Amino acid sequence: MSSSPSSPPEPISSLEPTSDRRWGVILLWALPVLVVVLVFVYGFLTRQPVDDTAPRVGQALADFTLPDLHGQSVQLSALRGKVVFINVWATWCPPCVEEMPTIQRLYERLHGQGLEVLAISLDALGAQVVEPFMRNHRLTFPVLLDPKSLIQRLYRTTGVPESFIVDKRGILADKVIGPRDWAHPQIIAQFERLLAMPATN
Repeated sequence: MSSSPSSPPEPISSLEPTSDRRWGVILLWALPVLVVVLVFVYGFLTRQPVDDTAPRVGQALADFTLPDLHGQSVQLSALRGKVVFINVWATWCPPCVEEMPTIQRLYERLHGQGLEVLAISLDALGAQVVEPFMRNHRLTFPVLLDPKSLIQRLYRTTGVPESFIVDKRGILADKVIGPRDWAHPQIIAQFERLLAMPATN
């Protein structure tokens, strides 16, 4: 008795996908999504924290005490009731040197009306280089010495020059990064408006 012929095998394309194959397809689609999620999680965990200590316009400026060229301590809070112009600079900084004559003109113009200038030098050698610099450039406004860069850490400055304008209440009115012509009429007018304001709210 002859056996009946066996039926041909079903083509592969007609076979139902196995469980392993289904998981492979799922992983193929899920892997890129997983990578994106991991990237976001890594970015969130390693993000730099917001620096809440950096000076902000409209808020009180942190106090400091630094010596002047004569070794006398000068404290910012002791100048409350006056408009204070703080300029962070160094003798080795060309833009700083360029704006110094305009700071001198600003000082001569408004010091008699109550403007105080504090030019904070970051020179590591302190008075050894700052004193002859001031003398050679005929600058007479007050200079404070900060060879350990305290002000850089306190005010989170990113370079020199950087300037801070403080009103009579000790509130930061403006922050300027980079050099300016501080004797420009518009800037003079800005200082005059601050000088005309009362020392209290």
